[in-house]
Amino acid sequence: MSLKLVAVFLSIAGVAGVAIGYYLRLIISLGKKGSMELEIKEMLLTAKEEAKKITAEADSKSKKFLEEARVEIKEKEEKIRQAEARLIKKEDAVDKRQADIDKEVEVIKEKVSEIKAIREKAEKLEQDKAKELEKVSGMTAEDARNILIKTVEKNSEQDMLVRIQKLEQNGEEVLEKKAKEILSTSIQRLANSVASDVMSTSVTIPNDEIKGKIIGKEGRNIKAFERMTGVEVIVDDTPGTIVISSFDPVRRHVARVALEELIKDGRIQPAKIEKVVEQAHASINQTIKEKGEHAAYECGVIGLDPRILLILGRLHFRTSYGQNVLQHSIEMSHIAGMIASEIDANVAVAKAGALLHDIGKALDHEVVGTHVEIGRRILQKFGASEDIVKAMQAHHEEYPYETIESRIVQTADAISGARPGARHDSIENYLKRLGDLEAISNSFPGVEKSYALQAGREIRIFVTPEKVTDLEAKNMAREIALKIEKDLKYPGEIKVTIIRETRVIDFAR
Repeated sequence: MSLKLVAVFLSIAGVAGVAIGYYLRLIISLGKKGSMELEIKEMLLTAKEEAKKITAEADSKSKKFLEEARVEIKEKEEKIRQAEARLIKKEDAVDKRQADIDKEVEVIKEKVSEIKAIREKAEKLEQDKAKELEKVSGMTAEDARNILIKTVEKNSEQDMLVRIQKLEQNGEEVLEKKAKEILSTSIQRLANSVASDVMSTSVTIPNDEIKGKIIGKEGRNIKAFERMTGVEVIVDDTPGTIVISSFDPVRRHVARVALEELIKDGRIQPAKIEKVVEQAHASINQTIKEKGEHAAYECGVIGLDPRILLILGRLHFRTSYGQNVLQHSIEMSHIAGMIASEIDANVAVAKAGALLHDIGKALDHEVVGTHVEIGRRILQKFGASEDIVKAMQAHHEEYPYETIESRIVQTADAISGARPGARHDSIENYLKRLGDLEAISNSFPGVEKSYALQAGREIRIFVTPEKVTDLEAKNMAREIALKIEKDLKYPGEIKVTIIRETRVIDFAR
């Protein structure tokens, strides 16, 4: 019984606990629901107040905006009314001015009509007067005019002739005096000394023992050197000096540079000579470039193609009647610039035309034609201006004088070449004879190169062994000698030497 009671009591207690728990939960939930409703009500009140504030502010702003818009509209309307008033006033003024102009035009038309009538009346009176004079004199107006002119010419003929002669004489004297002043001033301002090139160059050696090395065993070294450079090396008893002789200044320069390098190195043998000569050729090419650039810079001639300057630099090794052509061209450029400035010609064109007037001489032994024609083609090919071409092409009167600058260049050429000591005709003739001697030799097929030596008393010719046999070489020597006898005039005799050399090269590795 006790267990049952306990179980019953426990059951009752469990049911009571559940009931109490449910009741407590209900009370708690009701409390929370009440607090949430309060929060919601508070939020609604706050939102309504903020909405009222926003609405009030919006109403205030809209009223203010409307008021400002009304004021702005009123101002614009006022401005428009003022502008309309001004336009109306201007239109009235324009209408009034137009009316005045119309009145003035009518007045002018009336005056023009009056002037026409007066002119016609005056012309009629003049015609009537002329007719009356013709009746009285018995001749027409044309006859009277001719008689008057003839009478005036007859009475004044002597005076007119004397006056014209005096004007011509005075004008010629003034012009001639002015021309002489310009030329004398130009010559005086550029009175350069002139030193003619010689046909030989001396090379100083440290001691006489080096002469033996230069000659080599059985003359092997000196022969190789002469063959590769085309010059004649004179080794005599003069102490401390070796002479290089050649009419071609380029060859002399190459030979001098190569020989000085060999002397400095001390190792002189054919292979070394060939290498040094090649280096000397490269060195002279650089010298040619520098000489051309320096000449243009010295004369103030800018804008030339670098290829023109390279050809111009070759004139440093060219002479004309013993006068260095590049120096002659530089001198001419300065003279032409001074003359052009005196007579208000184009100084830049005159200086450029004078500097480049003999550029064809740098290639006249390689290209067919006169040096003027060759020079024209060079300048046209490398983009020189037409004004410069016209200025340089007329200095030997092969082309007409098309511009004042062309006459200036010709005048500068005459000044530079005609000064005492500037040129020697005998040297130029001698150089021409040597050049012709080499040209005859080079005209034969199979000739690789030729050099005139011994002051033109020997011509040394190198032939290609694959193209010329030994027998053909002998026949060629005779043919060249006969052609020289036929085409050239020279004192004494000329030795013709043909060299046919076969060189075989191989390498041991």
